[in-house]
Amino acid sequence: FRAAFERRRDLVVAGINAIPGLSLSPPEGAFYAYIGCAGLIGKTTPKGQVLADDTAVVAYLLNEGHVGAVPGAAYGLSPFFRISTATSDDILREAITRIARAVSALTEA
Repeated sequence: FRAAFERRRDLVVAGINAIPGLSLSPPEGAFYAYIGCAGLIGKTTPKGQVLADDTAVVAYLLNEGHVGAVPGAAYGLSPFFRISTATSDDILREAITRIARAVSALTEA
């Protein structure tokens, strides 16, 4: 199990860090990741909404990317959002693909 969770952690870290505007340091043992999204704050969605904070980023990822996440503000950790890594490699790859696609659709304000 340990090897599987380490592989999933590494998959998510590499995938997220390849997306411009996002950052992720390797979690040290948790089954979730706090993803830095400061690089997305101020960007504009395809529908014209300016992303004002991590709560807006999470709403955008849910509505446009179909990826569930929790805003860091819920934990006093803005501008981050949290996703679970306790799922299959395939689901994590799909989530990263969806996040990347949604982020690539953003434009400068």
